[in-house]
Amino acid sequence: MSKEAGPPESDRFEGAPHPREQIAFFGHGAAELELLDAYRRNRMAQAWILGGVEGIGKATLAWRLARFLLAHPDPSSAEAQQAQSLAVSAESPAARYIASLALADIFLLRRGWNEKTKRHFTEIRIDDVREIIQALHRGSGTGGWRIAIVDCADDLNRSSANALLKLIEEPPERTLFLLVAHQPGRILPTIRSRCRRLTLQPMQPRDIAKAVNTLGAPWSERPDTLIAEAAERARGSVREALRLLDSDGVAFDRSVNALFDRLPQVDWGAVHALADRLAGRDNESAYETFIGALNRFLDARVRGQAGRGAGAIIGYADAWEEIGRAARETEVFNFDKKALVLGIFARLERAARG
Repeated sequence: MSKEAGPPESDRFEGAPHPREQIAFFGHGAAELELLDAYRRNRMAQAWILGGVEGIGKATLAWRLARFLLAHPDPSSAEAQQAQSLAVSAESPAARYIASLALADIFLLRRGWNEKTKRHFTEIRIDDVREIIQALHRGSGTGGWRIAIVDCADDLNRSSANALLKLIEEPPERTLFLLVAHQPGRILPTIRSRCRRLTLQPMQPRDIAKAVNTLGAPWSERPDTLIAEAAERARGSVREALRLLDSDGVAFDRSVNALFDRLPQVDWGAVHALADRLAGRDNESAYETFIGALNRFLDARVRGQAGRGAGAIIGYADAWEEIGRAARETEVFNFDKKALVLGIFARLERAARG
């Protein structure tokens, strides 16, 4: 499947290398060795769920494994048996093929581009899965591994998930499925039961800073102090750190967290100003930073109250569920984000007052 010039890729952070282009890898040595060990012992599961919060390197690990299998198709070979990691040289044919998607045996399932709206579809559609099914059944181009990467499985709707399930249940020979999942619990139980799960933990700030510095300009040109602060605020996610380093992201994150810290008091003037800022179509980065800060706040409140029993956390837990549903509906139906933001703070105010 060759990569042609075209619309933006839904699984790429704008301005940063795509995960398939990333050779450097930080912070997940144990997960990497688990995959390597399974391969060398000929115990590689047919399908894996690589789980963990968004932006911590799950897709990078998936592509890193794909590169290794392409470079070392025989697990019993001396090179595979002696490897200390899944690292493959950037100059190798395997790395070049994968970076350009110029190999018939590598398949990528992700949200497609909607030419009518000039935006990505909000879900992976069943037609997207059918294209992969047809391609997989045409036969291998090299006789080696065929690898299908789903980035991310959270985007599957029920129809596309069921179509993927049938493919995983009856896969073509020597086919490997790697499902990247930010919330593995949202994947169909029938798919989860047929996959081996590997959970990646949030990255340490020092590893996030290292990862940022490998990305080149403009990210590595940011002041070291700003990179360090973004890494600390990023909830273990390189992607979130990049959002914070974009424009005035760190200052914006500080101001949003200040609003959360005031609860149950709400500065409605500041909230209206925030809602106005996030309402525009060109403010996706700020909106995602806001949603990230919101989820961190709710996670901290729920965890902080957990020791006091279910009654102490139910208000925030219910609010989190309702806000998440409203945010998904806003994205799917293109509802007004200003109304969403105002509603979020009204709901948080009620939860904070118990």
